Amino acid sequence: MSDRLLWIKNPLAILVPEGVDARGGLLVADGKIIAHIASGQSPQGEYDVFDASRHVVIPGLINTHHHFYQTLTRAHPDAINKELFPWLQALYPLWTRLTPNALELATQAALVELMMSGVTCASDHHYVYPDGLDDAMDIQAEVARKLGVRMVLNRGSMNMSVKDGGLPPDNIVQDADTILADCERVISKYHCSDEGAMLQVALAPCSPFSVTKQLMKDTAVLAKKCGCALHTHLAETEDENSFCLETMGCRPLDYLEETGWLTDKTWLAHGIYFNDDEIKRLGKAGTGVSHCPTSNMVLASGHCRTRELEAAGVKVGLGVDGSASSDSSNLMEGVRHALMINRLTYDATISHMDAFRWATQGSAQCLGRHDLGALDVGKQADIAMFTLDDLRFSGAHDPLAALVLCGAHTADRVMVAGKWTVEDANPVGVDLAKLRADHGQASKAFQ
Repeated sequence: MSDRLLWIKNPLAILVPEGVDARGGLLVADGKIIAHIASGQSPQGEYDVFDASRHVVIPGLINTHHHFYQTLTRAHPDAINKELFPWLQALYPLWTRLTPNALELATQAALVELMMSGVTCASDHHYVYPDGLDDAMDIQAEVARKLGVRMVLNRGSMNMSVKDGGLPPDNIVQDADTILADCERVISKYHCSDEGAMLQVALAPCSPFSVTKQLMKDTAVLAKKCGCALHTHLAETEDENSFCLETMGCRPLDYLEETGWLTDKTWLAHGIYFNDDEIKRLGKAGTGVSHCPTSNMVLASGHCRTRELEAAGVKVGLGVDGSASSDSSNLMEGVRHALMINRLTYDATISHMDAFRWATQGSAQCLGRHDLGALDVGKQADIAMFTLDDLRFSGAHDPLAALVLCGAHTADRVMVAGKWTVEDANPVGVDLAKLRADHGQASKAFQ
């Protein structure tokens, strides 16, 4: 693409705020959306044109929770047909085998799969640190840079192993001093709070059953000092509630508040088992929740109370979650699953527009990214474009609804910061066949 203006012209349909006429498309320059083009109108001046008449144009999807390394252990026979705690206990010993090369391939595979599903910004929660993997955040940052996708590096941590009463084995946890020192290093090297940032850092102890209370407190202090967000798993299963009550004498949200985490800079993965009072407290604090419908169904974890959460003022985003619990890194698939499980939880008034909102605006709010999540003038030009050419869409009358109800899976075009990262359904500059072969070979070490 040249440095001139780009007119994304006459889309088949476009997801913009109600009352905005952008049927003529969008004008993009310097990585931003600079104008909506009304129906029948044309931009002034010189510009390049992309004919979007076959495309349904939506904001780039934003993935608020993932574990890239788990692409190496999808559909593993040791872990299928299990709930969370036995699932973790089956897989933790395998994850001790993670190497720098395997993490690089896993990160590339996950990000490419995400991009091909329409994702423009992804947050990965990496907390497994076997010997030799000290540079995990550097590996992930470099892969994201090469692909041209936005990423939140979650410097995860675990310092409470089986010998301490936790779930992880001893050889994938780190001591608190090592964790906190590397958190500071990663923030200093990669965190950018500027508008349009391509890389940001969040501090992300794994869960109440794998970190000490002191590490939670120290992490919150460090994040506040450095202006970083906080992320962790919370209230994912009834087992977690029981664990917190038995070992800490309180429910997970009380634990979160005691450790200084109940703030508007925190977003939580799953958030299924909050009661009414806890939901009100989350809303008052401005805390976010990453709804992970696919993983919640695979692990039989439960139903996230999205309607009550949003009514209380909680920011609700969407996450793919681990590629060994959702067994996929496809967020458009997650949008469809979000619609279906929430209709089952509530009723048919949950719409495809709710699911799109969670995956775009809601996710951007969870990550504190006010420059992303919508096709508004002034926002970053992060755009996903889908065609309805496949047989599955034949006969569909509402193009936006068709993406969700008919099961869109692969974007035809994806743009991040005004640059194409997917063209003709293929990731730019990526040898898919080689990636598949190399990643598949690496996964054999986890049999």
